[in-house]
Amino acid sequence: MMIDIAMNQNEGPVSVRDIARRQSLSDKYLEQIITQANKAGLLKSIRGAGGGYQLSRPAKDISVGEILRVMEGSLSPVECVRERGEEPAPCQNAGECATYELWRDIKTAVDQVIDNRSLQDMIDNYLRKNQDDASLGKEGNCRWSAK
Repeated sequence: MMIDIAMNQNEGPVSVRDIARRQSLSDKYLEQIITQANKAGLLKSIRGAGGGYQLSRPAKDISVGEILRVMEGSLSPVECVRERGEEPAPCQNAGECATYELWRDIKTAVDQVIDNRSLQDMIDNYLRKNQDDASLGKEGNCRWSAK
């Protein structure tokens, strides 16, 4: 949904109906996740005729990690390595747990990947993978393509 909005917002606000059609999603489902993104400040809504949604910031300034955490919540592989402030608090047995460091290192690795990739990186990757289709006048097989 975020990639679709980013790729199509140059023509003005992107409507839920248009995103749903392009992504083969139900309007009701899409409205639920758009509401989450809007409340989190990832999107801004434009009301009225011709209204819809646009990114609140440039795609290069929105990390994949930020999007995933808004949509999915904690990305910790196990409860014991959640960040402070997430529920529940970190494990009290970490000092003697044989697997604690493994889970912590997995979480750190995932965070590094998703926090260092932007929405723009995802768009650029899509465009790079589908440049041959575009030059031949064909649509890519990814539903994110602007149609």
